[in-house]
Amino acid sequence: MGTQANAAPVIIKRKKIIAGGHHGGAWKVAYADFVTAMMAFFMLMWLLNATTEKQRKGLADYFAPTVAVSRVSGGGDGTFGGESIFSEEVLPRVGTGATSLRPTESDRSRGAASVDAERAMLEQVAENLLAMGGQSAIEEAALRHVVTRVTDEGLVVELFDLPDAFLFDAQTDQPTPLLTELARMIQQAFALVLNPVAVEGHVAAKPIVVAKNTNWELSVSRADRMRVMLQQQGMVPARLQRVTGHADRRQVVADPMDTRNNRLEVILLMQSP
Repeated sequence: MGTQANAAPVIIKRKKIIAGGHHGGAWKVAYADFVTAMMAFFMLMWLLNATTEKQRKGLADYFAPTVAVSRVSGGGDGTFGGESIFSEEVLPRVGTGATSLRPTESDRSRGAASVDAERAMLEQVAENLLAMGGQSAIEEAALRHVVTRVTDEGLVVELFDLPDAFLFDAQTDQPTPLLTELARMIQQAFALVLNPVAVEGHVAAKPIVVAKNTNWELSVSRADRMRVMLQQQGMVPARLQRVTGHADRRQVVADPMDTRNNRLEVILLMQSP
């Protein structure tokens, strides 16, 4: 068959297609780098604002040490602990870091914060105990015999005689129903924490001088009876750390023979050193 003289030539045009065209992904990489840089910048600003001069020096020493790091560590006391790992104020200890023989300022501040937190917890226990008075008339009457205070030793719950109501039968260690109710309330409040407990007994002075002063024995036996009552109410025996009697040597009112001096102190001891 002959070729047609007037046939148009076939032109094949090869067009190179670039994926995405002007919508390519290069800008995404640049944007990711920008976001990363901004995150690093804001992290740096936060660190500068949230750390002290000593902590910043510690970070600088960590990333630019002036001596080789060895197994005998410089004793840095934790992340942002506030001391250089090469500080002369931190005693080294083989391979494990700082020692507690010379606590750093940050250690002391953390210890103070721990004590403050525990004092707040003890105050909350006291509030819970005194709030029981709104539950019944019996508990309200019992709480007339209670005062609380938080000391360096712990939460002191003081139980005392009133002229019209007593914790024990006269000159004995036999508890009255009032003390039984108070023991239940104290155990219920103390059950919220695990701190150890101490019990101390105090008695009023006798009006006359006797040949044998039994106040010592009476104060000890009353304190020990309270210990037993707390255990009967459910307190774990291991929590009771100390039972002592002070006879009539620590009076709370000027008149040593005043009924108010007959009292027990149940102490929820601090756990922080």
